[in-house]
Amino acid sequence: MSKRIFLAGASGVIGRPLVLLLLKAGHQVVGMTRSAQSAEKLEASGAMAVVADVFDREGVIAAVEAAQPDIIMHQLTDLSLLVGDPENTAAAIASNARIRAEGTRNLIDAAMVAGTHRLIAQSIAWAYAAGRVPHGEDDPLDRSAPPPRSITLDGVIALEDAVLRTPGIHGTILRYGQLYGPGTANALPTGDSPVHVDAAAQAALLAVERDATGIFNIAEPNSAVVTAKAEAELGWEHGFRVGPAVRTQLSDRSA
Repeated sequence: MSKRIFLAGASGVIGRPLVLLLLKAGHQVVGMTRSAQSAEKLEASGAMAVVADVFDREGVIAAVEAAQPDIIMHQLTDLSLLVGDPENTAAAIASNARIRAEGTRNLIDAAMVAGTHRLIAQSIAWAYAAGRVPHGEDDPLDRSAPPPRSITLDGVIALEDAVLRTPGIHGTILRYGQLYGPGTANALPTGDSPVHVDAAAQAALLAVERDATGIFNIAEPNSAVVTAKAEAELGWEHGFRVGPAVRTQLSDRSA
């Protein structure tokens, strides 16, 4: 069944392949981005686009209310700060934490105004408290982390609490491992629980199509986190890649 999706972060590293997958599956996509140039690219792909900043609460509410989506998808990060310049790490951490806390709250406020009850948001798979590994989704997050890790954890906790505990919102959290692939700072797998951006995008598509709620670890096989829940309940495949046929079909569609 076709759904109308409001995708915040549509021009980001996961957003780009996710737009392709959603359109191929027959869904309608309204992509939110901060730049007019990115909006043009989204529209060329067959999506609708809106230019808005997630920190502009009234602007986000207006954009979501106009779109009237069935589902809001939150794929916003500031990973672009890290690409090509590791010295931006501190700035990226602070910016991501603000997006997760303040940005998520603005999207949820917009959902409530628009009457949208489904929200799918990305989180991270390396936020668990120390303990026995591999971690499952029910393991506690590291709520007592010291600085600077606490900056990231405070943002993650604010995001997850808002998405999962706001009355009237049926929330899904995708805890992605360390991203690699096109648009990221890493061409090859890195970290304890890596995941390719295309496979991360597939998990988001499947969360839409399976109408799945709750928390899912999304990573390639590893010793840090368990991913069996995503595989069983979503039908997720860690080796999934967006093939050239998908891109060709969508290029033909937008010609």
